[in-house]
Amino acid sequence: MLAIKIWNYFRGYVIIRVEGLTLEKFLNLATNKDIYLWDIERIEYTVIEAKVSIKGFKSLRKIVRKVGCRAYIVEKRGFPFLLEKLRKRKMLGFGFIIFIGLIFFLTSFIWNIEISGNEKIKDEEIINFLEEMDVGKGRFKHKVNLDKLQSNILGNFQRLSFASVEFKGTKLLIEVKEQDLPPKEIDKDIPCNIVAKKKGVIEKVIAKNGKRIVSEGEVVKKGQILITGVIEDELLENNILVHSEGEALARTRYSHKKEELIEKTIKEETGNIYTIKEIKFGKKVIKLSKTDIPFKEYIEEVDEEPFIEKFGDDFPVKVVTHKYIEVEKKKIKHNVDSLKKSTQVLAIQEINKKLPKDAKIISKDVKYLEEENKLITEVIIEVIEDIGKKQIIYNKED
Repeated sequence: MLAIKIWNYFRGYVIIRVEGLTLEKFLNLATNKDIYLWDIERIEYTVIEAKVSIKGFKSLRKIVRKVGCRAYIVEKRGFPFLLEKLRKRKMLGFGFIIFIGLIFFLTSFIWNIEISGNEKIKDEEIINFLEEMDVGKGRFKHKVNLDKLQSNILGNFQRLSFASVEFKGTKLLIEVKEQDLPPKEIDKDIPCNIVAKKKGVIEKVIAKNGKRIVSEGEVVKKGQILITGVIEDELLENNILVHSEGEALARTRYSHKKEELIEKTIKEETGNIYTIKEIKFGKKVIKLSKTDIPFKEYIEEVDEEPFIEKFGDDFPVKVVTHKYIEVEKKKIKHNVDSLKKSTQVLAIQEINKKLPKDAKIISKDVKYLEEENKLITEVIIEVIEDIGKKQIIYNKED
């Protein structure tokens, strides 16, 4: 794909606009005559735009006359046309040479750092470590020893089981994989309580070690002690501190609201597309095509590509493509019963993401509220789950 673009650029091509009622016949005859047209876009029912080589455009003249269409050049692109301009403007040519030299000089630097695969370790931690290793944005690429950097990253971050470092154009790519470390358990010889990790209504508390201090049916709040590791004994001067063990089953609630418009306006694509291209260098923008958008209603899609593709997405000189897709606004009205079913399913899906694996569902309640043009669906699911978690008992002197 890149090789074809480069080839077309160096041999030169033109963007043409063809107008007429026999466009399909025009395209078929061009294909039969082996005239290659690409990036064909229908601007209107009777108008198309396409790209064609200089030689191909000359060959199209007979076909245009034969089918009764009108064809004309909208824009000339490529090296031959650039060379012609440079011949006329020597200073511009000199500036162009400097510009190309500057581009290749800029490709010697790191312009962006992309980190992937990290969850517990923050990007900032890795970036700060790279700075300590004298690696960062604006540094020369040839001064970075990738093998050494990879080894140092693994050595500095003990949680990592894998690290890969490579350049993609002007971007430094760092891919890591973290070890799946189990949650740190409190040692059995360390005194602890079992406390509530969330609000709930107690169903059953089983104290295998320690003392239960809440009753069935009691509402407990987050952080409240359920099984204490402080054992009082009248025969002893000081309390005994133990490592509490057990489970605390409680009724808890999970809820989620989903809102959806009953009647809404959607944008439907017509199939007509208009494209504008520009070159961007920092904040400077050079327009390569006309900027008048021929549509009243449209969706804009912006795509940025490096001026020289092989140097990666963060090369400072960009080719920006603005694609304008024509749309028509249409009003649609949902069936309320169908909307209730779909919003209920979506709300339940969101709740399921939060439910613990061992939670037992005991009830489900769904509430609907129609408010002006809006349907509000609320799903409430009640479960029984273990809400206990261990918390170390610290001496007051500590």
